[in-house]
Amino acid sequence: MLSRREFIGAALTLAASPLLPTFAAEPLLISLTMDDFNWAGNAVVLNPQERNQAILKSLYDAKIKAALFVVGKYIVNKEGKDFLAQWDAGKHIIGNHTYSHWFYPAKELQEYQKDILKCDAFLSPYKNFQKLFRFPFLKEGKTMEQRDSMRAFLKQSGYKNGHVTIDTSDWYIDQRLRERLQKDPNADLTPYKNYYVEHMLDRAAHYEELARAVLKRPIRHTILTHHNTLNGLFLGDLIAAFRAKGWKWIDASQAFQDTVFKSEPDVLPAGESLMVALARETGKFESLLRYPGEDSEYEKQKMDELDL
Repeated sequence: MLSRREFIGAALTLAASPLLPTFAAEPLLISLTMDDFNWAGNAVVLNPQERNQAILKSLYDAKIKAALFVVGKYIVNKEGKDFLAQWDAGKHIIGNHTYSHWFYPAKELQEYQKDILKCDAFLSPYKNFQKLFRFPFLKEGKTMEQRDSMRAFLKQSGYKNGHVTIDTSDWYIDQRLRERLQKDPNADLTPYKNYYVEHMLDRAAHYEELARAVLKRPIRHTILTHHNTLNGLFLGDLIAAFRAKGWKWIDASQAFQDTVFKSEPDVLPAGESLMVALARETGKFESLLRYPGEDSEYEKQKMDELDL
């Protein structure tokens, strides 16, 4: 157990959530992971090709190799396959995010496993496909049977869990941005960019602090983003902002080599950020955690007050 002094110190450190943990003597390492690949969804200011190319250009310009976790239903047609081929040509990791993007705790195990394998069949032809699996909504199961059965299935199928260490709500900021554009196509998007960048820096600092409190060491982080309009517009700004705050971007393949990704936290419900799960497993940080880790409920009031 933490001593009272250690606990209070950890609580104060985490509560501050500085944008840059200045105590770090070594670079703070972070990699970019992107979920869903819903390239056709909700085009507002960028058409699908423009969005895909903008995201890839931001990664290319920054010399970053990301990990893209693909929902299979988005690559059943030629256009989806062609867009994914652009990621493959860029040598980004292609991972499995199920075929249907179902919420696992609400589905039968066998049906869910078949859905994962269905996606696997669509992804296997790509050279940079790796057997990394990410749960939709980061939900790994409500019961011990769900959690352990899925862990066993993934191992038997040659998969590893493509954990998120830095969870975010970029999807909600994107939703709000698109709603504004639908009302006012000429809206100034600078406030959305600024909110997005600050949100991501804040969440990264929080989960980095949590990693050090729980593991007593820095880790190679995987930050959650989505293939959406927000990142089509502002991913380059986000990458630059992290660098300006002292973070060092590394390839996703390097990040997933960290031994922390072998962890199997013994918690229920299972899932969320890997750092949240590991903190919960210790039983020492409950007052510093929230469930779910990130969601719209934490951002709505702030964005309402800013008229975003």
